[in-house]
Amino acid sequence: MKVLWFRRDLRLSDNRAMYELEKVLAEDSDATWVAIFHLDSSFLNEQCLHHAYFFQNVKAFEEECESNGIHLYYIYGDVHTAFSELIYYVPELSDVYFNEDEASEEANRDTEISDYLSGKGVKMHPFKDAHFHDSSEVRKKDGEYYEVFTPYFKKWRTLQKPRPYPCYLAKWKDKQASLSIPQTKKKDILHDYINQSDVHWNAIYERDAHTRLDWFLKEILIGYDEERDKLENDGTSKLSPFIKTGRISVRTIYDNMASSIEEGRRGAEAFLTELAWRDFYNMIHVHYPHLKKQELKEKYRNMQWKFNEEQWEKWKQGETGFPIVDAAMRQLNSEGWLHNRGRMIAASFLVKDYLFDWRRGEDYFRKQLIDYDSSSNPGGWQWAASTGTDAVPYFRVFSPTRQSERFDPAGTYIKRYIPELKDVPVTYIHEPWKIDSTLQEQFHCILNQDYPKPDIDHKAARNRAINIFKGV
Repeated sequence: MKVLWFRRDLRLSDNRAMYELEKVLAEDSDATWVAIFHLDSSFLNEQCLHHAYFFQNVKAFEEECESNGIHLYYIYGDVHTAFSELIYYVPELSDVYFNEDEASEEANRDTEISDYLSGKGVKMHPFKDAHFHDSSEVRKKDGEYYEVFTPYFKKWRTLQKPRPYPCYLAKWKDKQASLSIPQTKKKDILHDYINQSDVHWNAIYERDAHTRLDWFLKEILIGYDEERDKLENDGTSKLSPFIKTGRISVRTIYDNMASSIEEGRRGAEAFLTELAWRDFYNMIHVHYPHLKKQELKEKYRNMQWKFNEEQWEKWKQGETGFPIVDAAMRQLNSEGWLHNRGRMIAASFLVKDYLFDWRRGEDYFRKQLIDYDSSSNPGGWQWAASTGTDAVPYFRVFSPTRQSERFDPAGTYIKRYIPELKDVPVTYIHEPWKIDSTLQEQFHCILNQDYPKPDIDHKAARNRAINIFKGV
């Protein structure tokens, strides 16, 4: 019996492992198969927006499978427990088809499971699916991997991109085996976890990913290069949560925007660059497995980071007194998603203004982001902290005020997430601490009562950060 193991590829179209299994089913008239999903207890033991969103997608995927006549079986527990159960109930298991992960903890998990199942006589069939190019495909002439994005992208851009894989799994539903693996308790665990979340998303089906892609291509792509940094507009693709959960593949996205790419449209080129960053950070993570825990630049591995519990809570809750930072954090906490410009602003503030260890921020984003990527997120945080590849130079410190004026000039974004400032005019919206005491009541914003004053001076904090980095 052959098993199709779904993971972060929750879709019934353009799925490499599914495509490869279907070829076998077509060639072998006696072959039978089942679909499984591993409910990892380590993830279900942590309640956060990231996991809540993912498991709500899993539940939606289960419904999609059932509507297509496909039975999705759950196995539950840690790696050894779950796959021991699979072997126990499916002793005739011969092959496992799955789309592999290349980097860090996920790759280690794959190795552990593969070693265990191979030891039981099961043949593993891993496939590349999540990225355009895996970590070994984009290389320098001497065979070394790139450490800087721009030359990487130039080479990446010249390589032929894989096309979508046609999948018709529903046509093989009559060849499914019926398993006796207990399901009621596992489904109850999943449902209980989902019900504990304070946030419930609606657009979590495969069809929603394609709807969003169609909308992006028709309404946003043409001006993406100019609009993507504007915080007040819906000028980004917002496809990242769908990519994260595998509701849509990067191949399908590329295939649908191919004509715009071929015509050299600037919006398409700009978006293609963003997709290339995923491949780049995946490659970096494979070659530097400590990306989440250790600075890429060795000289900064002994940085003396600061920590203050009160400031940590202010940053997390969006109460630093810098409106653009606070709006970004409040959007993150309420929606589980954050505009990339907002991510950079919030990260820069935590690391450069508060001088907090970037790992704290990276882990908080891990919990909150519904599109969290275990390679891109630490890569981005190391960029902001000036410790990683292609990092912003240490002497370039984002000014919250300047970022706010540039990317939210009218304060529209700020007022959307900070209602305390809704009556503050543009004159003060980027620096509310400058509101004269006689005007605070008029603007319905009493400082340190309705909205906090900053506890640091950005200019002084900037100079402090530069001197500390310079002295390392």
